[in-house]
Amino acid sequence: MNATNPSDVLLEVDNLHVSFTTHGGEVKAVRGVSFTLGKGETLAIVGESGCGKSVTARSITRLLPEISSKISEGSIRYKGRELTKLSEKQLRELRGSEISMIFQDAMTALNPTISIGEQIMEGIIRHQKISRAEARKQATEMLGLVGISNPEMRLKQYLHEFSGGMRQRIMIAIAAVCNPSVLIADEPTTALDVTIQAQIIELFKMLQTKTGVSIIIITHDLGVVANIADRVNVMYAGKVVEAGKVDELFYNPQHPYTKGLLASMPRLDTDKSLPLTPIAGTPPDLFAPPQGCAFAARCSYAMEVCGMYQPEQSAVSGSHSVACWLQDPRSQLVFQPPIRVTS
Repeated sequence: MNATNPSDVLLEVDNLHVSFTTHGGEVKAVRGVSFTLGKGETLAIVGESGCGKSVTARSITRLLPEISSKISEGSIRYKGRELTKLSEKQLRELRGSEISMIFQDAMTALNPTISIGEQIMEGIIRHQKISRAEARKQATEMLGLVGISNPEMRLKQYLHEFSGGMRQRIMIAIAAVCNPSVLIADEPTTALDVTIQAQIIELFKMLQTKTGVSIIIITHDLGVVANIADRVNVMYAGKVVEAGKVDELFYNPQHPYTKGLLASMPRLDTDKSLPLTPIAGTPPDLFAPPQGCAFAARCSYAMEVCGMYQPEQSAVSGSHSVACWLQDPRSQLVFQPPIRVTS
């Protein structure tokens, strides 16, 4: 279910299936993911490692390895244009100018042998066909916009001369310099301390206010989600198990997995002597995904039907949906409180 007004939809992913061919067999990493992204909106995709959130994000711009990965089913449409059918040349024109991606690790995403200025200018020259002098001016302005002081001097420097937080700002500058409509940030704050995390989140908000860019943020940090997202998709084992506005997910979670994620977060108002509450068990093997609900083996509410059939998305409200058999009215018969007999 999607709460975005159809007229405002920039990006639409429908029933996306992505798999990888390995020596051990086929890994079904993404299994029927659907969502929309509206103009000026921030969508968070959350879940534990291996749930398929990064694969979903990289599928949008086809940045997965062609040899081992394939989109076996589904549609990805940007402004009505089907991205799964584009040639590599068409995709190169799209990446950076219309849809940009910020990767998790700047040390591996950026080139340590080329100056920062050259790396920012590369995209400008490719997409805007302007002179190097004008490209350098734009690169300087963008570096200043993302909060790096003395940008003219900094353009001449190399990756090793910047701190972790500054490297992440450079990644954002490269992604945003051509004024794309969609910015995809894959775990942009994972390796940073909490102070720098907060600064990066504020930077995203500032860019969105100034440019109206739509953001997809991939994370497992619910604190980041609470600070920046408008809507949230919770993924588990390659599927979206719950989707809704950020307040709905935090204050009215419906899926046991979402409740488990929230319960496992440390809180300031809880007794420090009490241990954290982890989600017991491990995710399923996606070489052979379970027949029913993928979370059933770890769920304290699991019923017989959960292991046999996959639940469909059910509407909790106009903007909130969940894929769980507990939403079925018949589940109330299973979890009825015991009848007390009085004499």
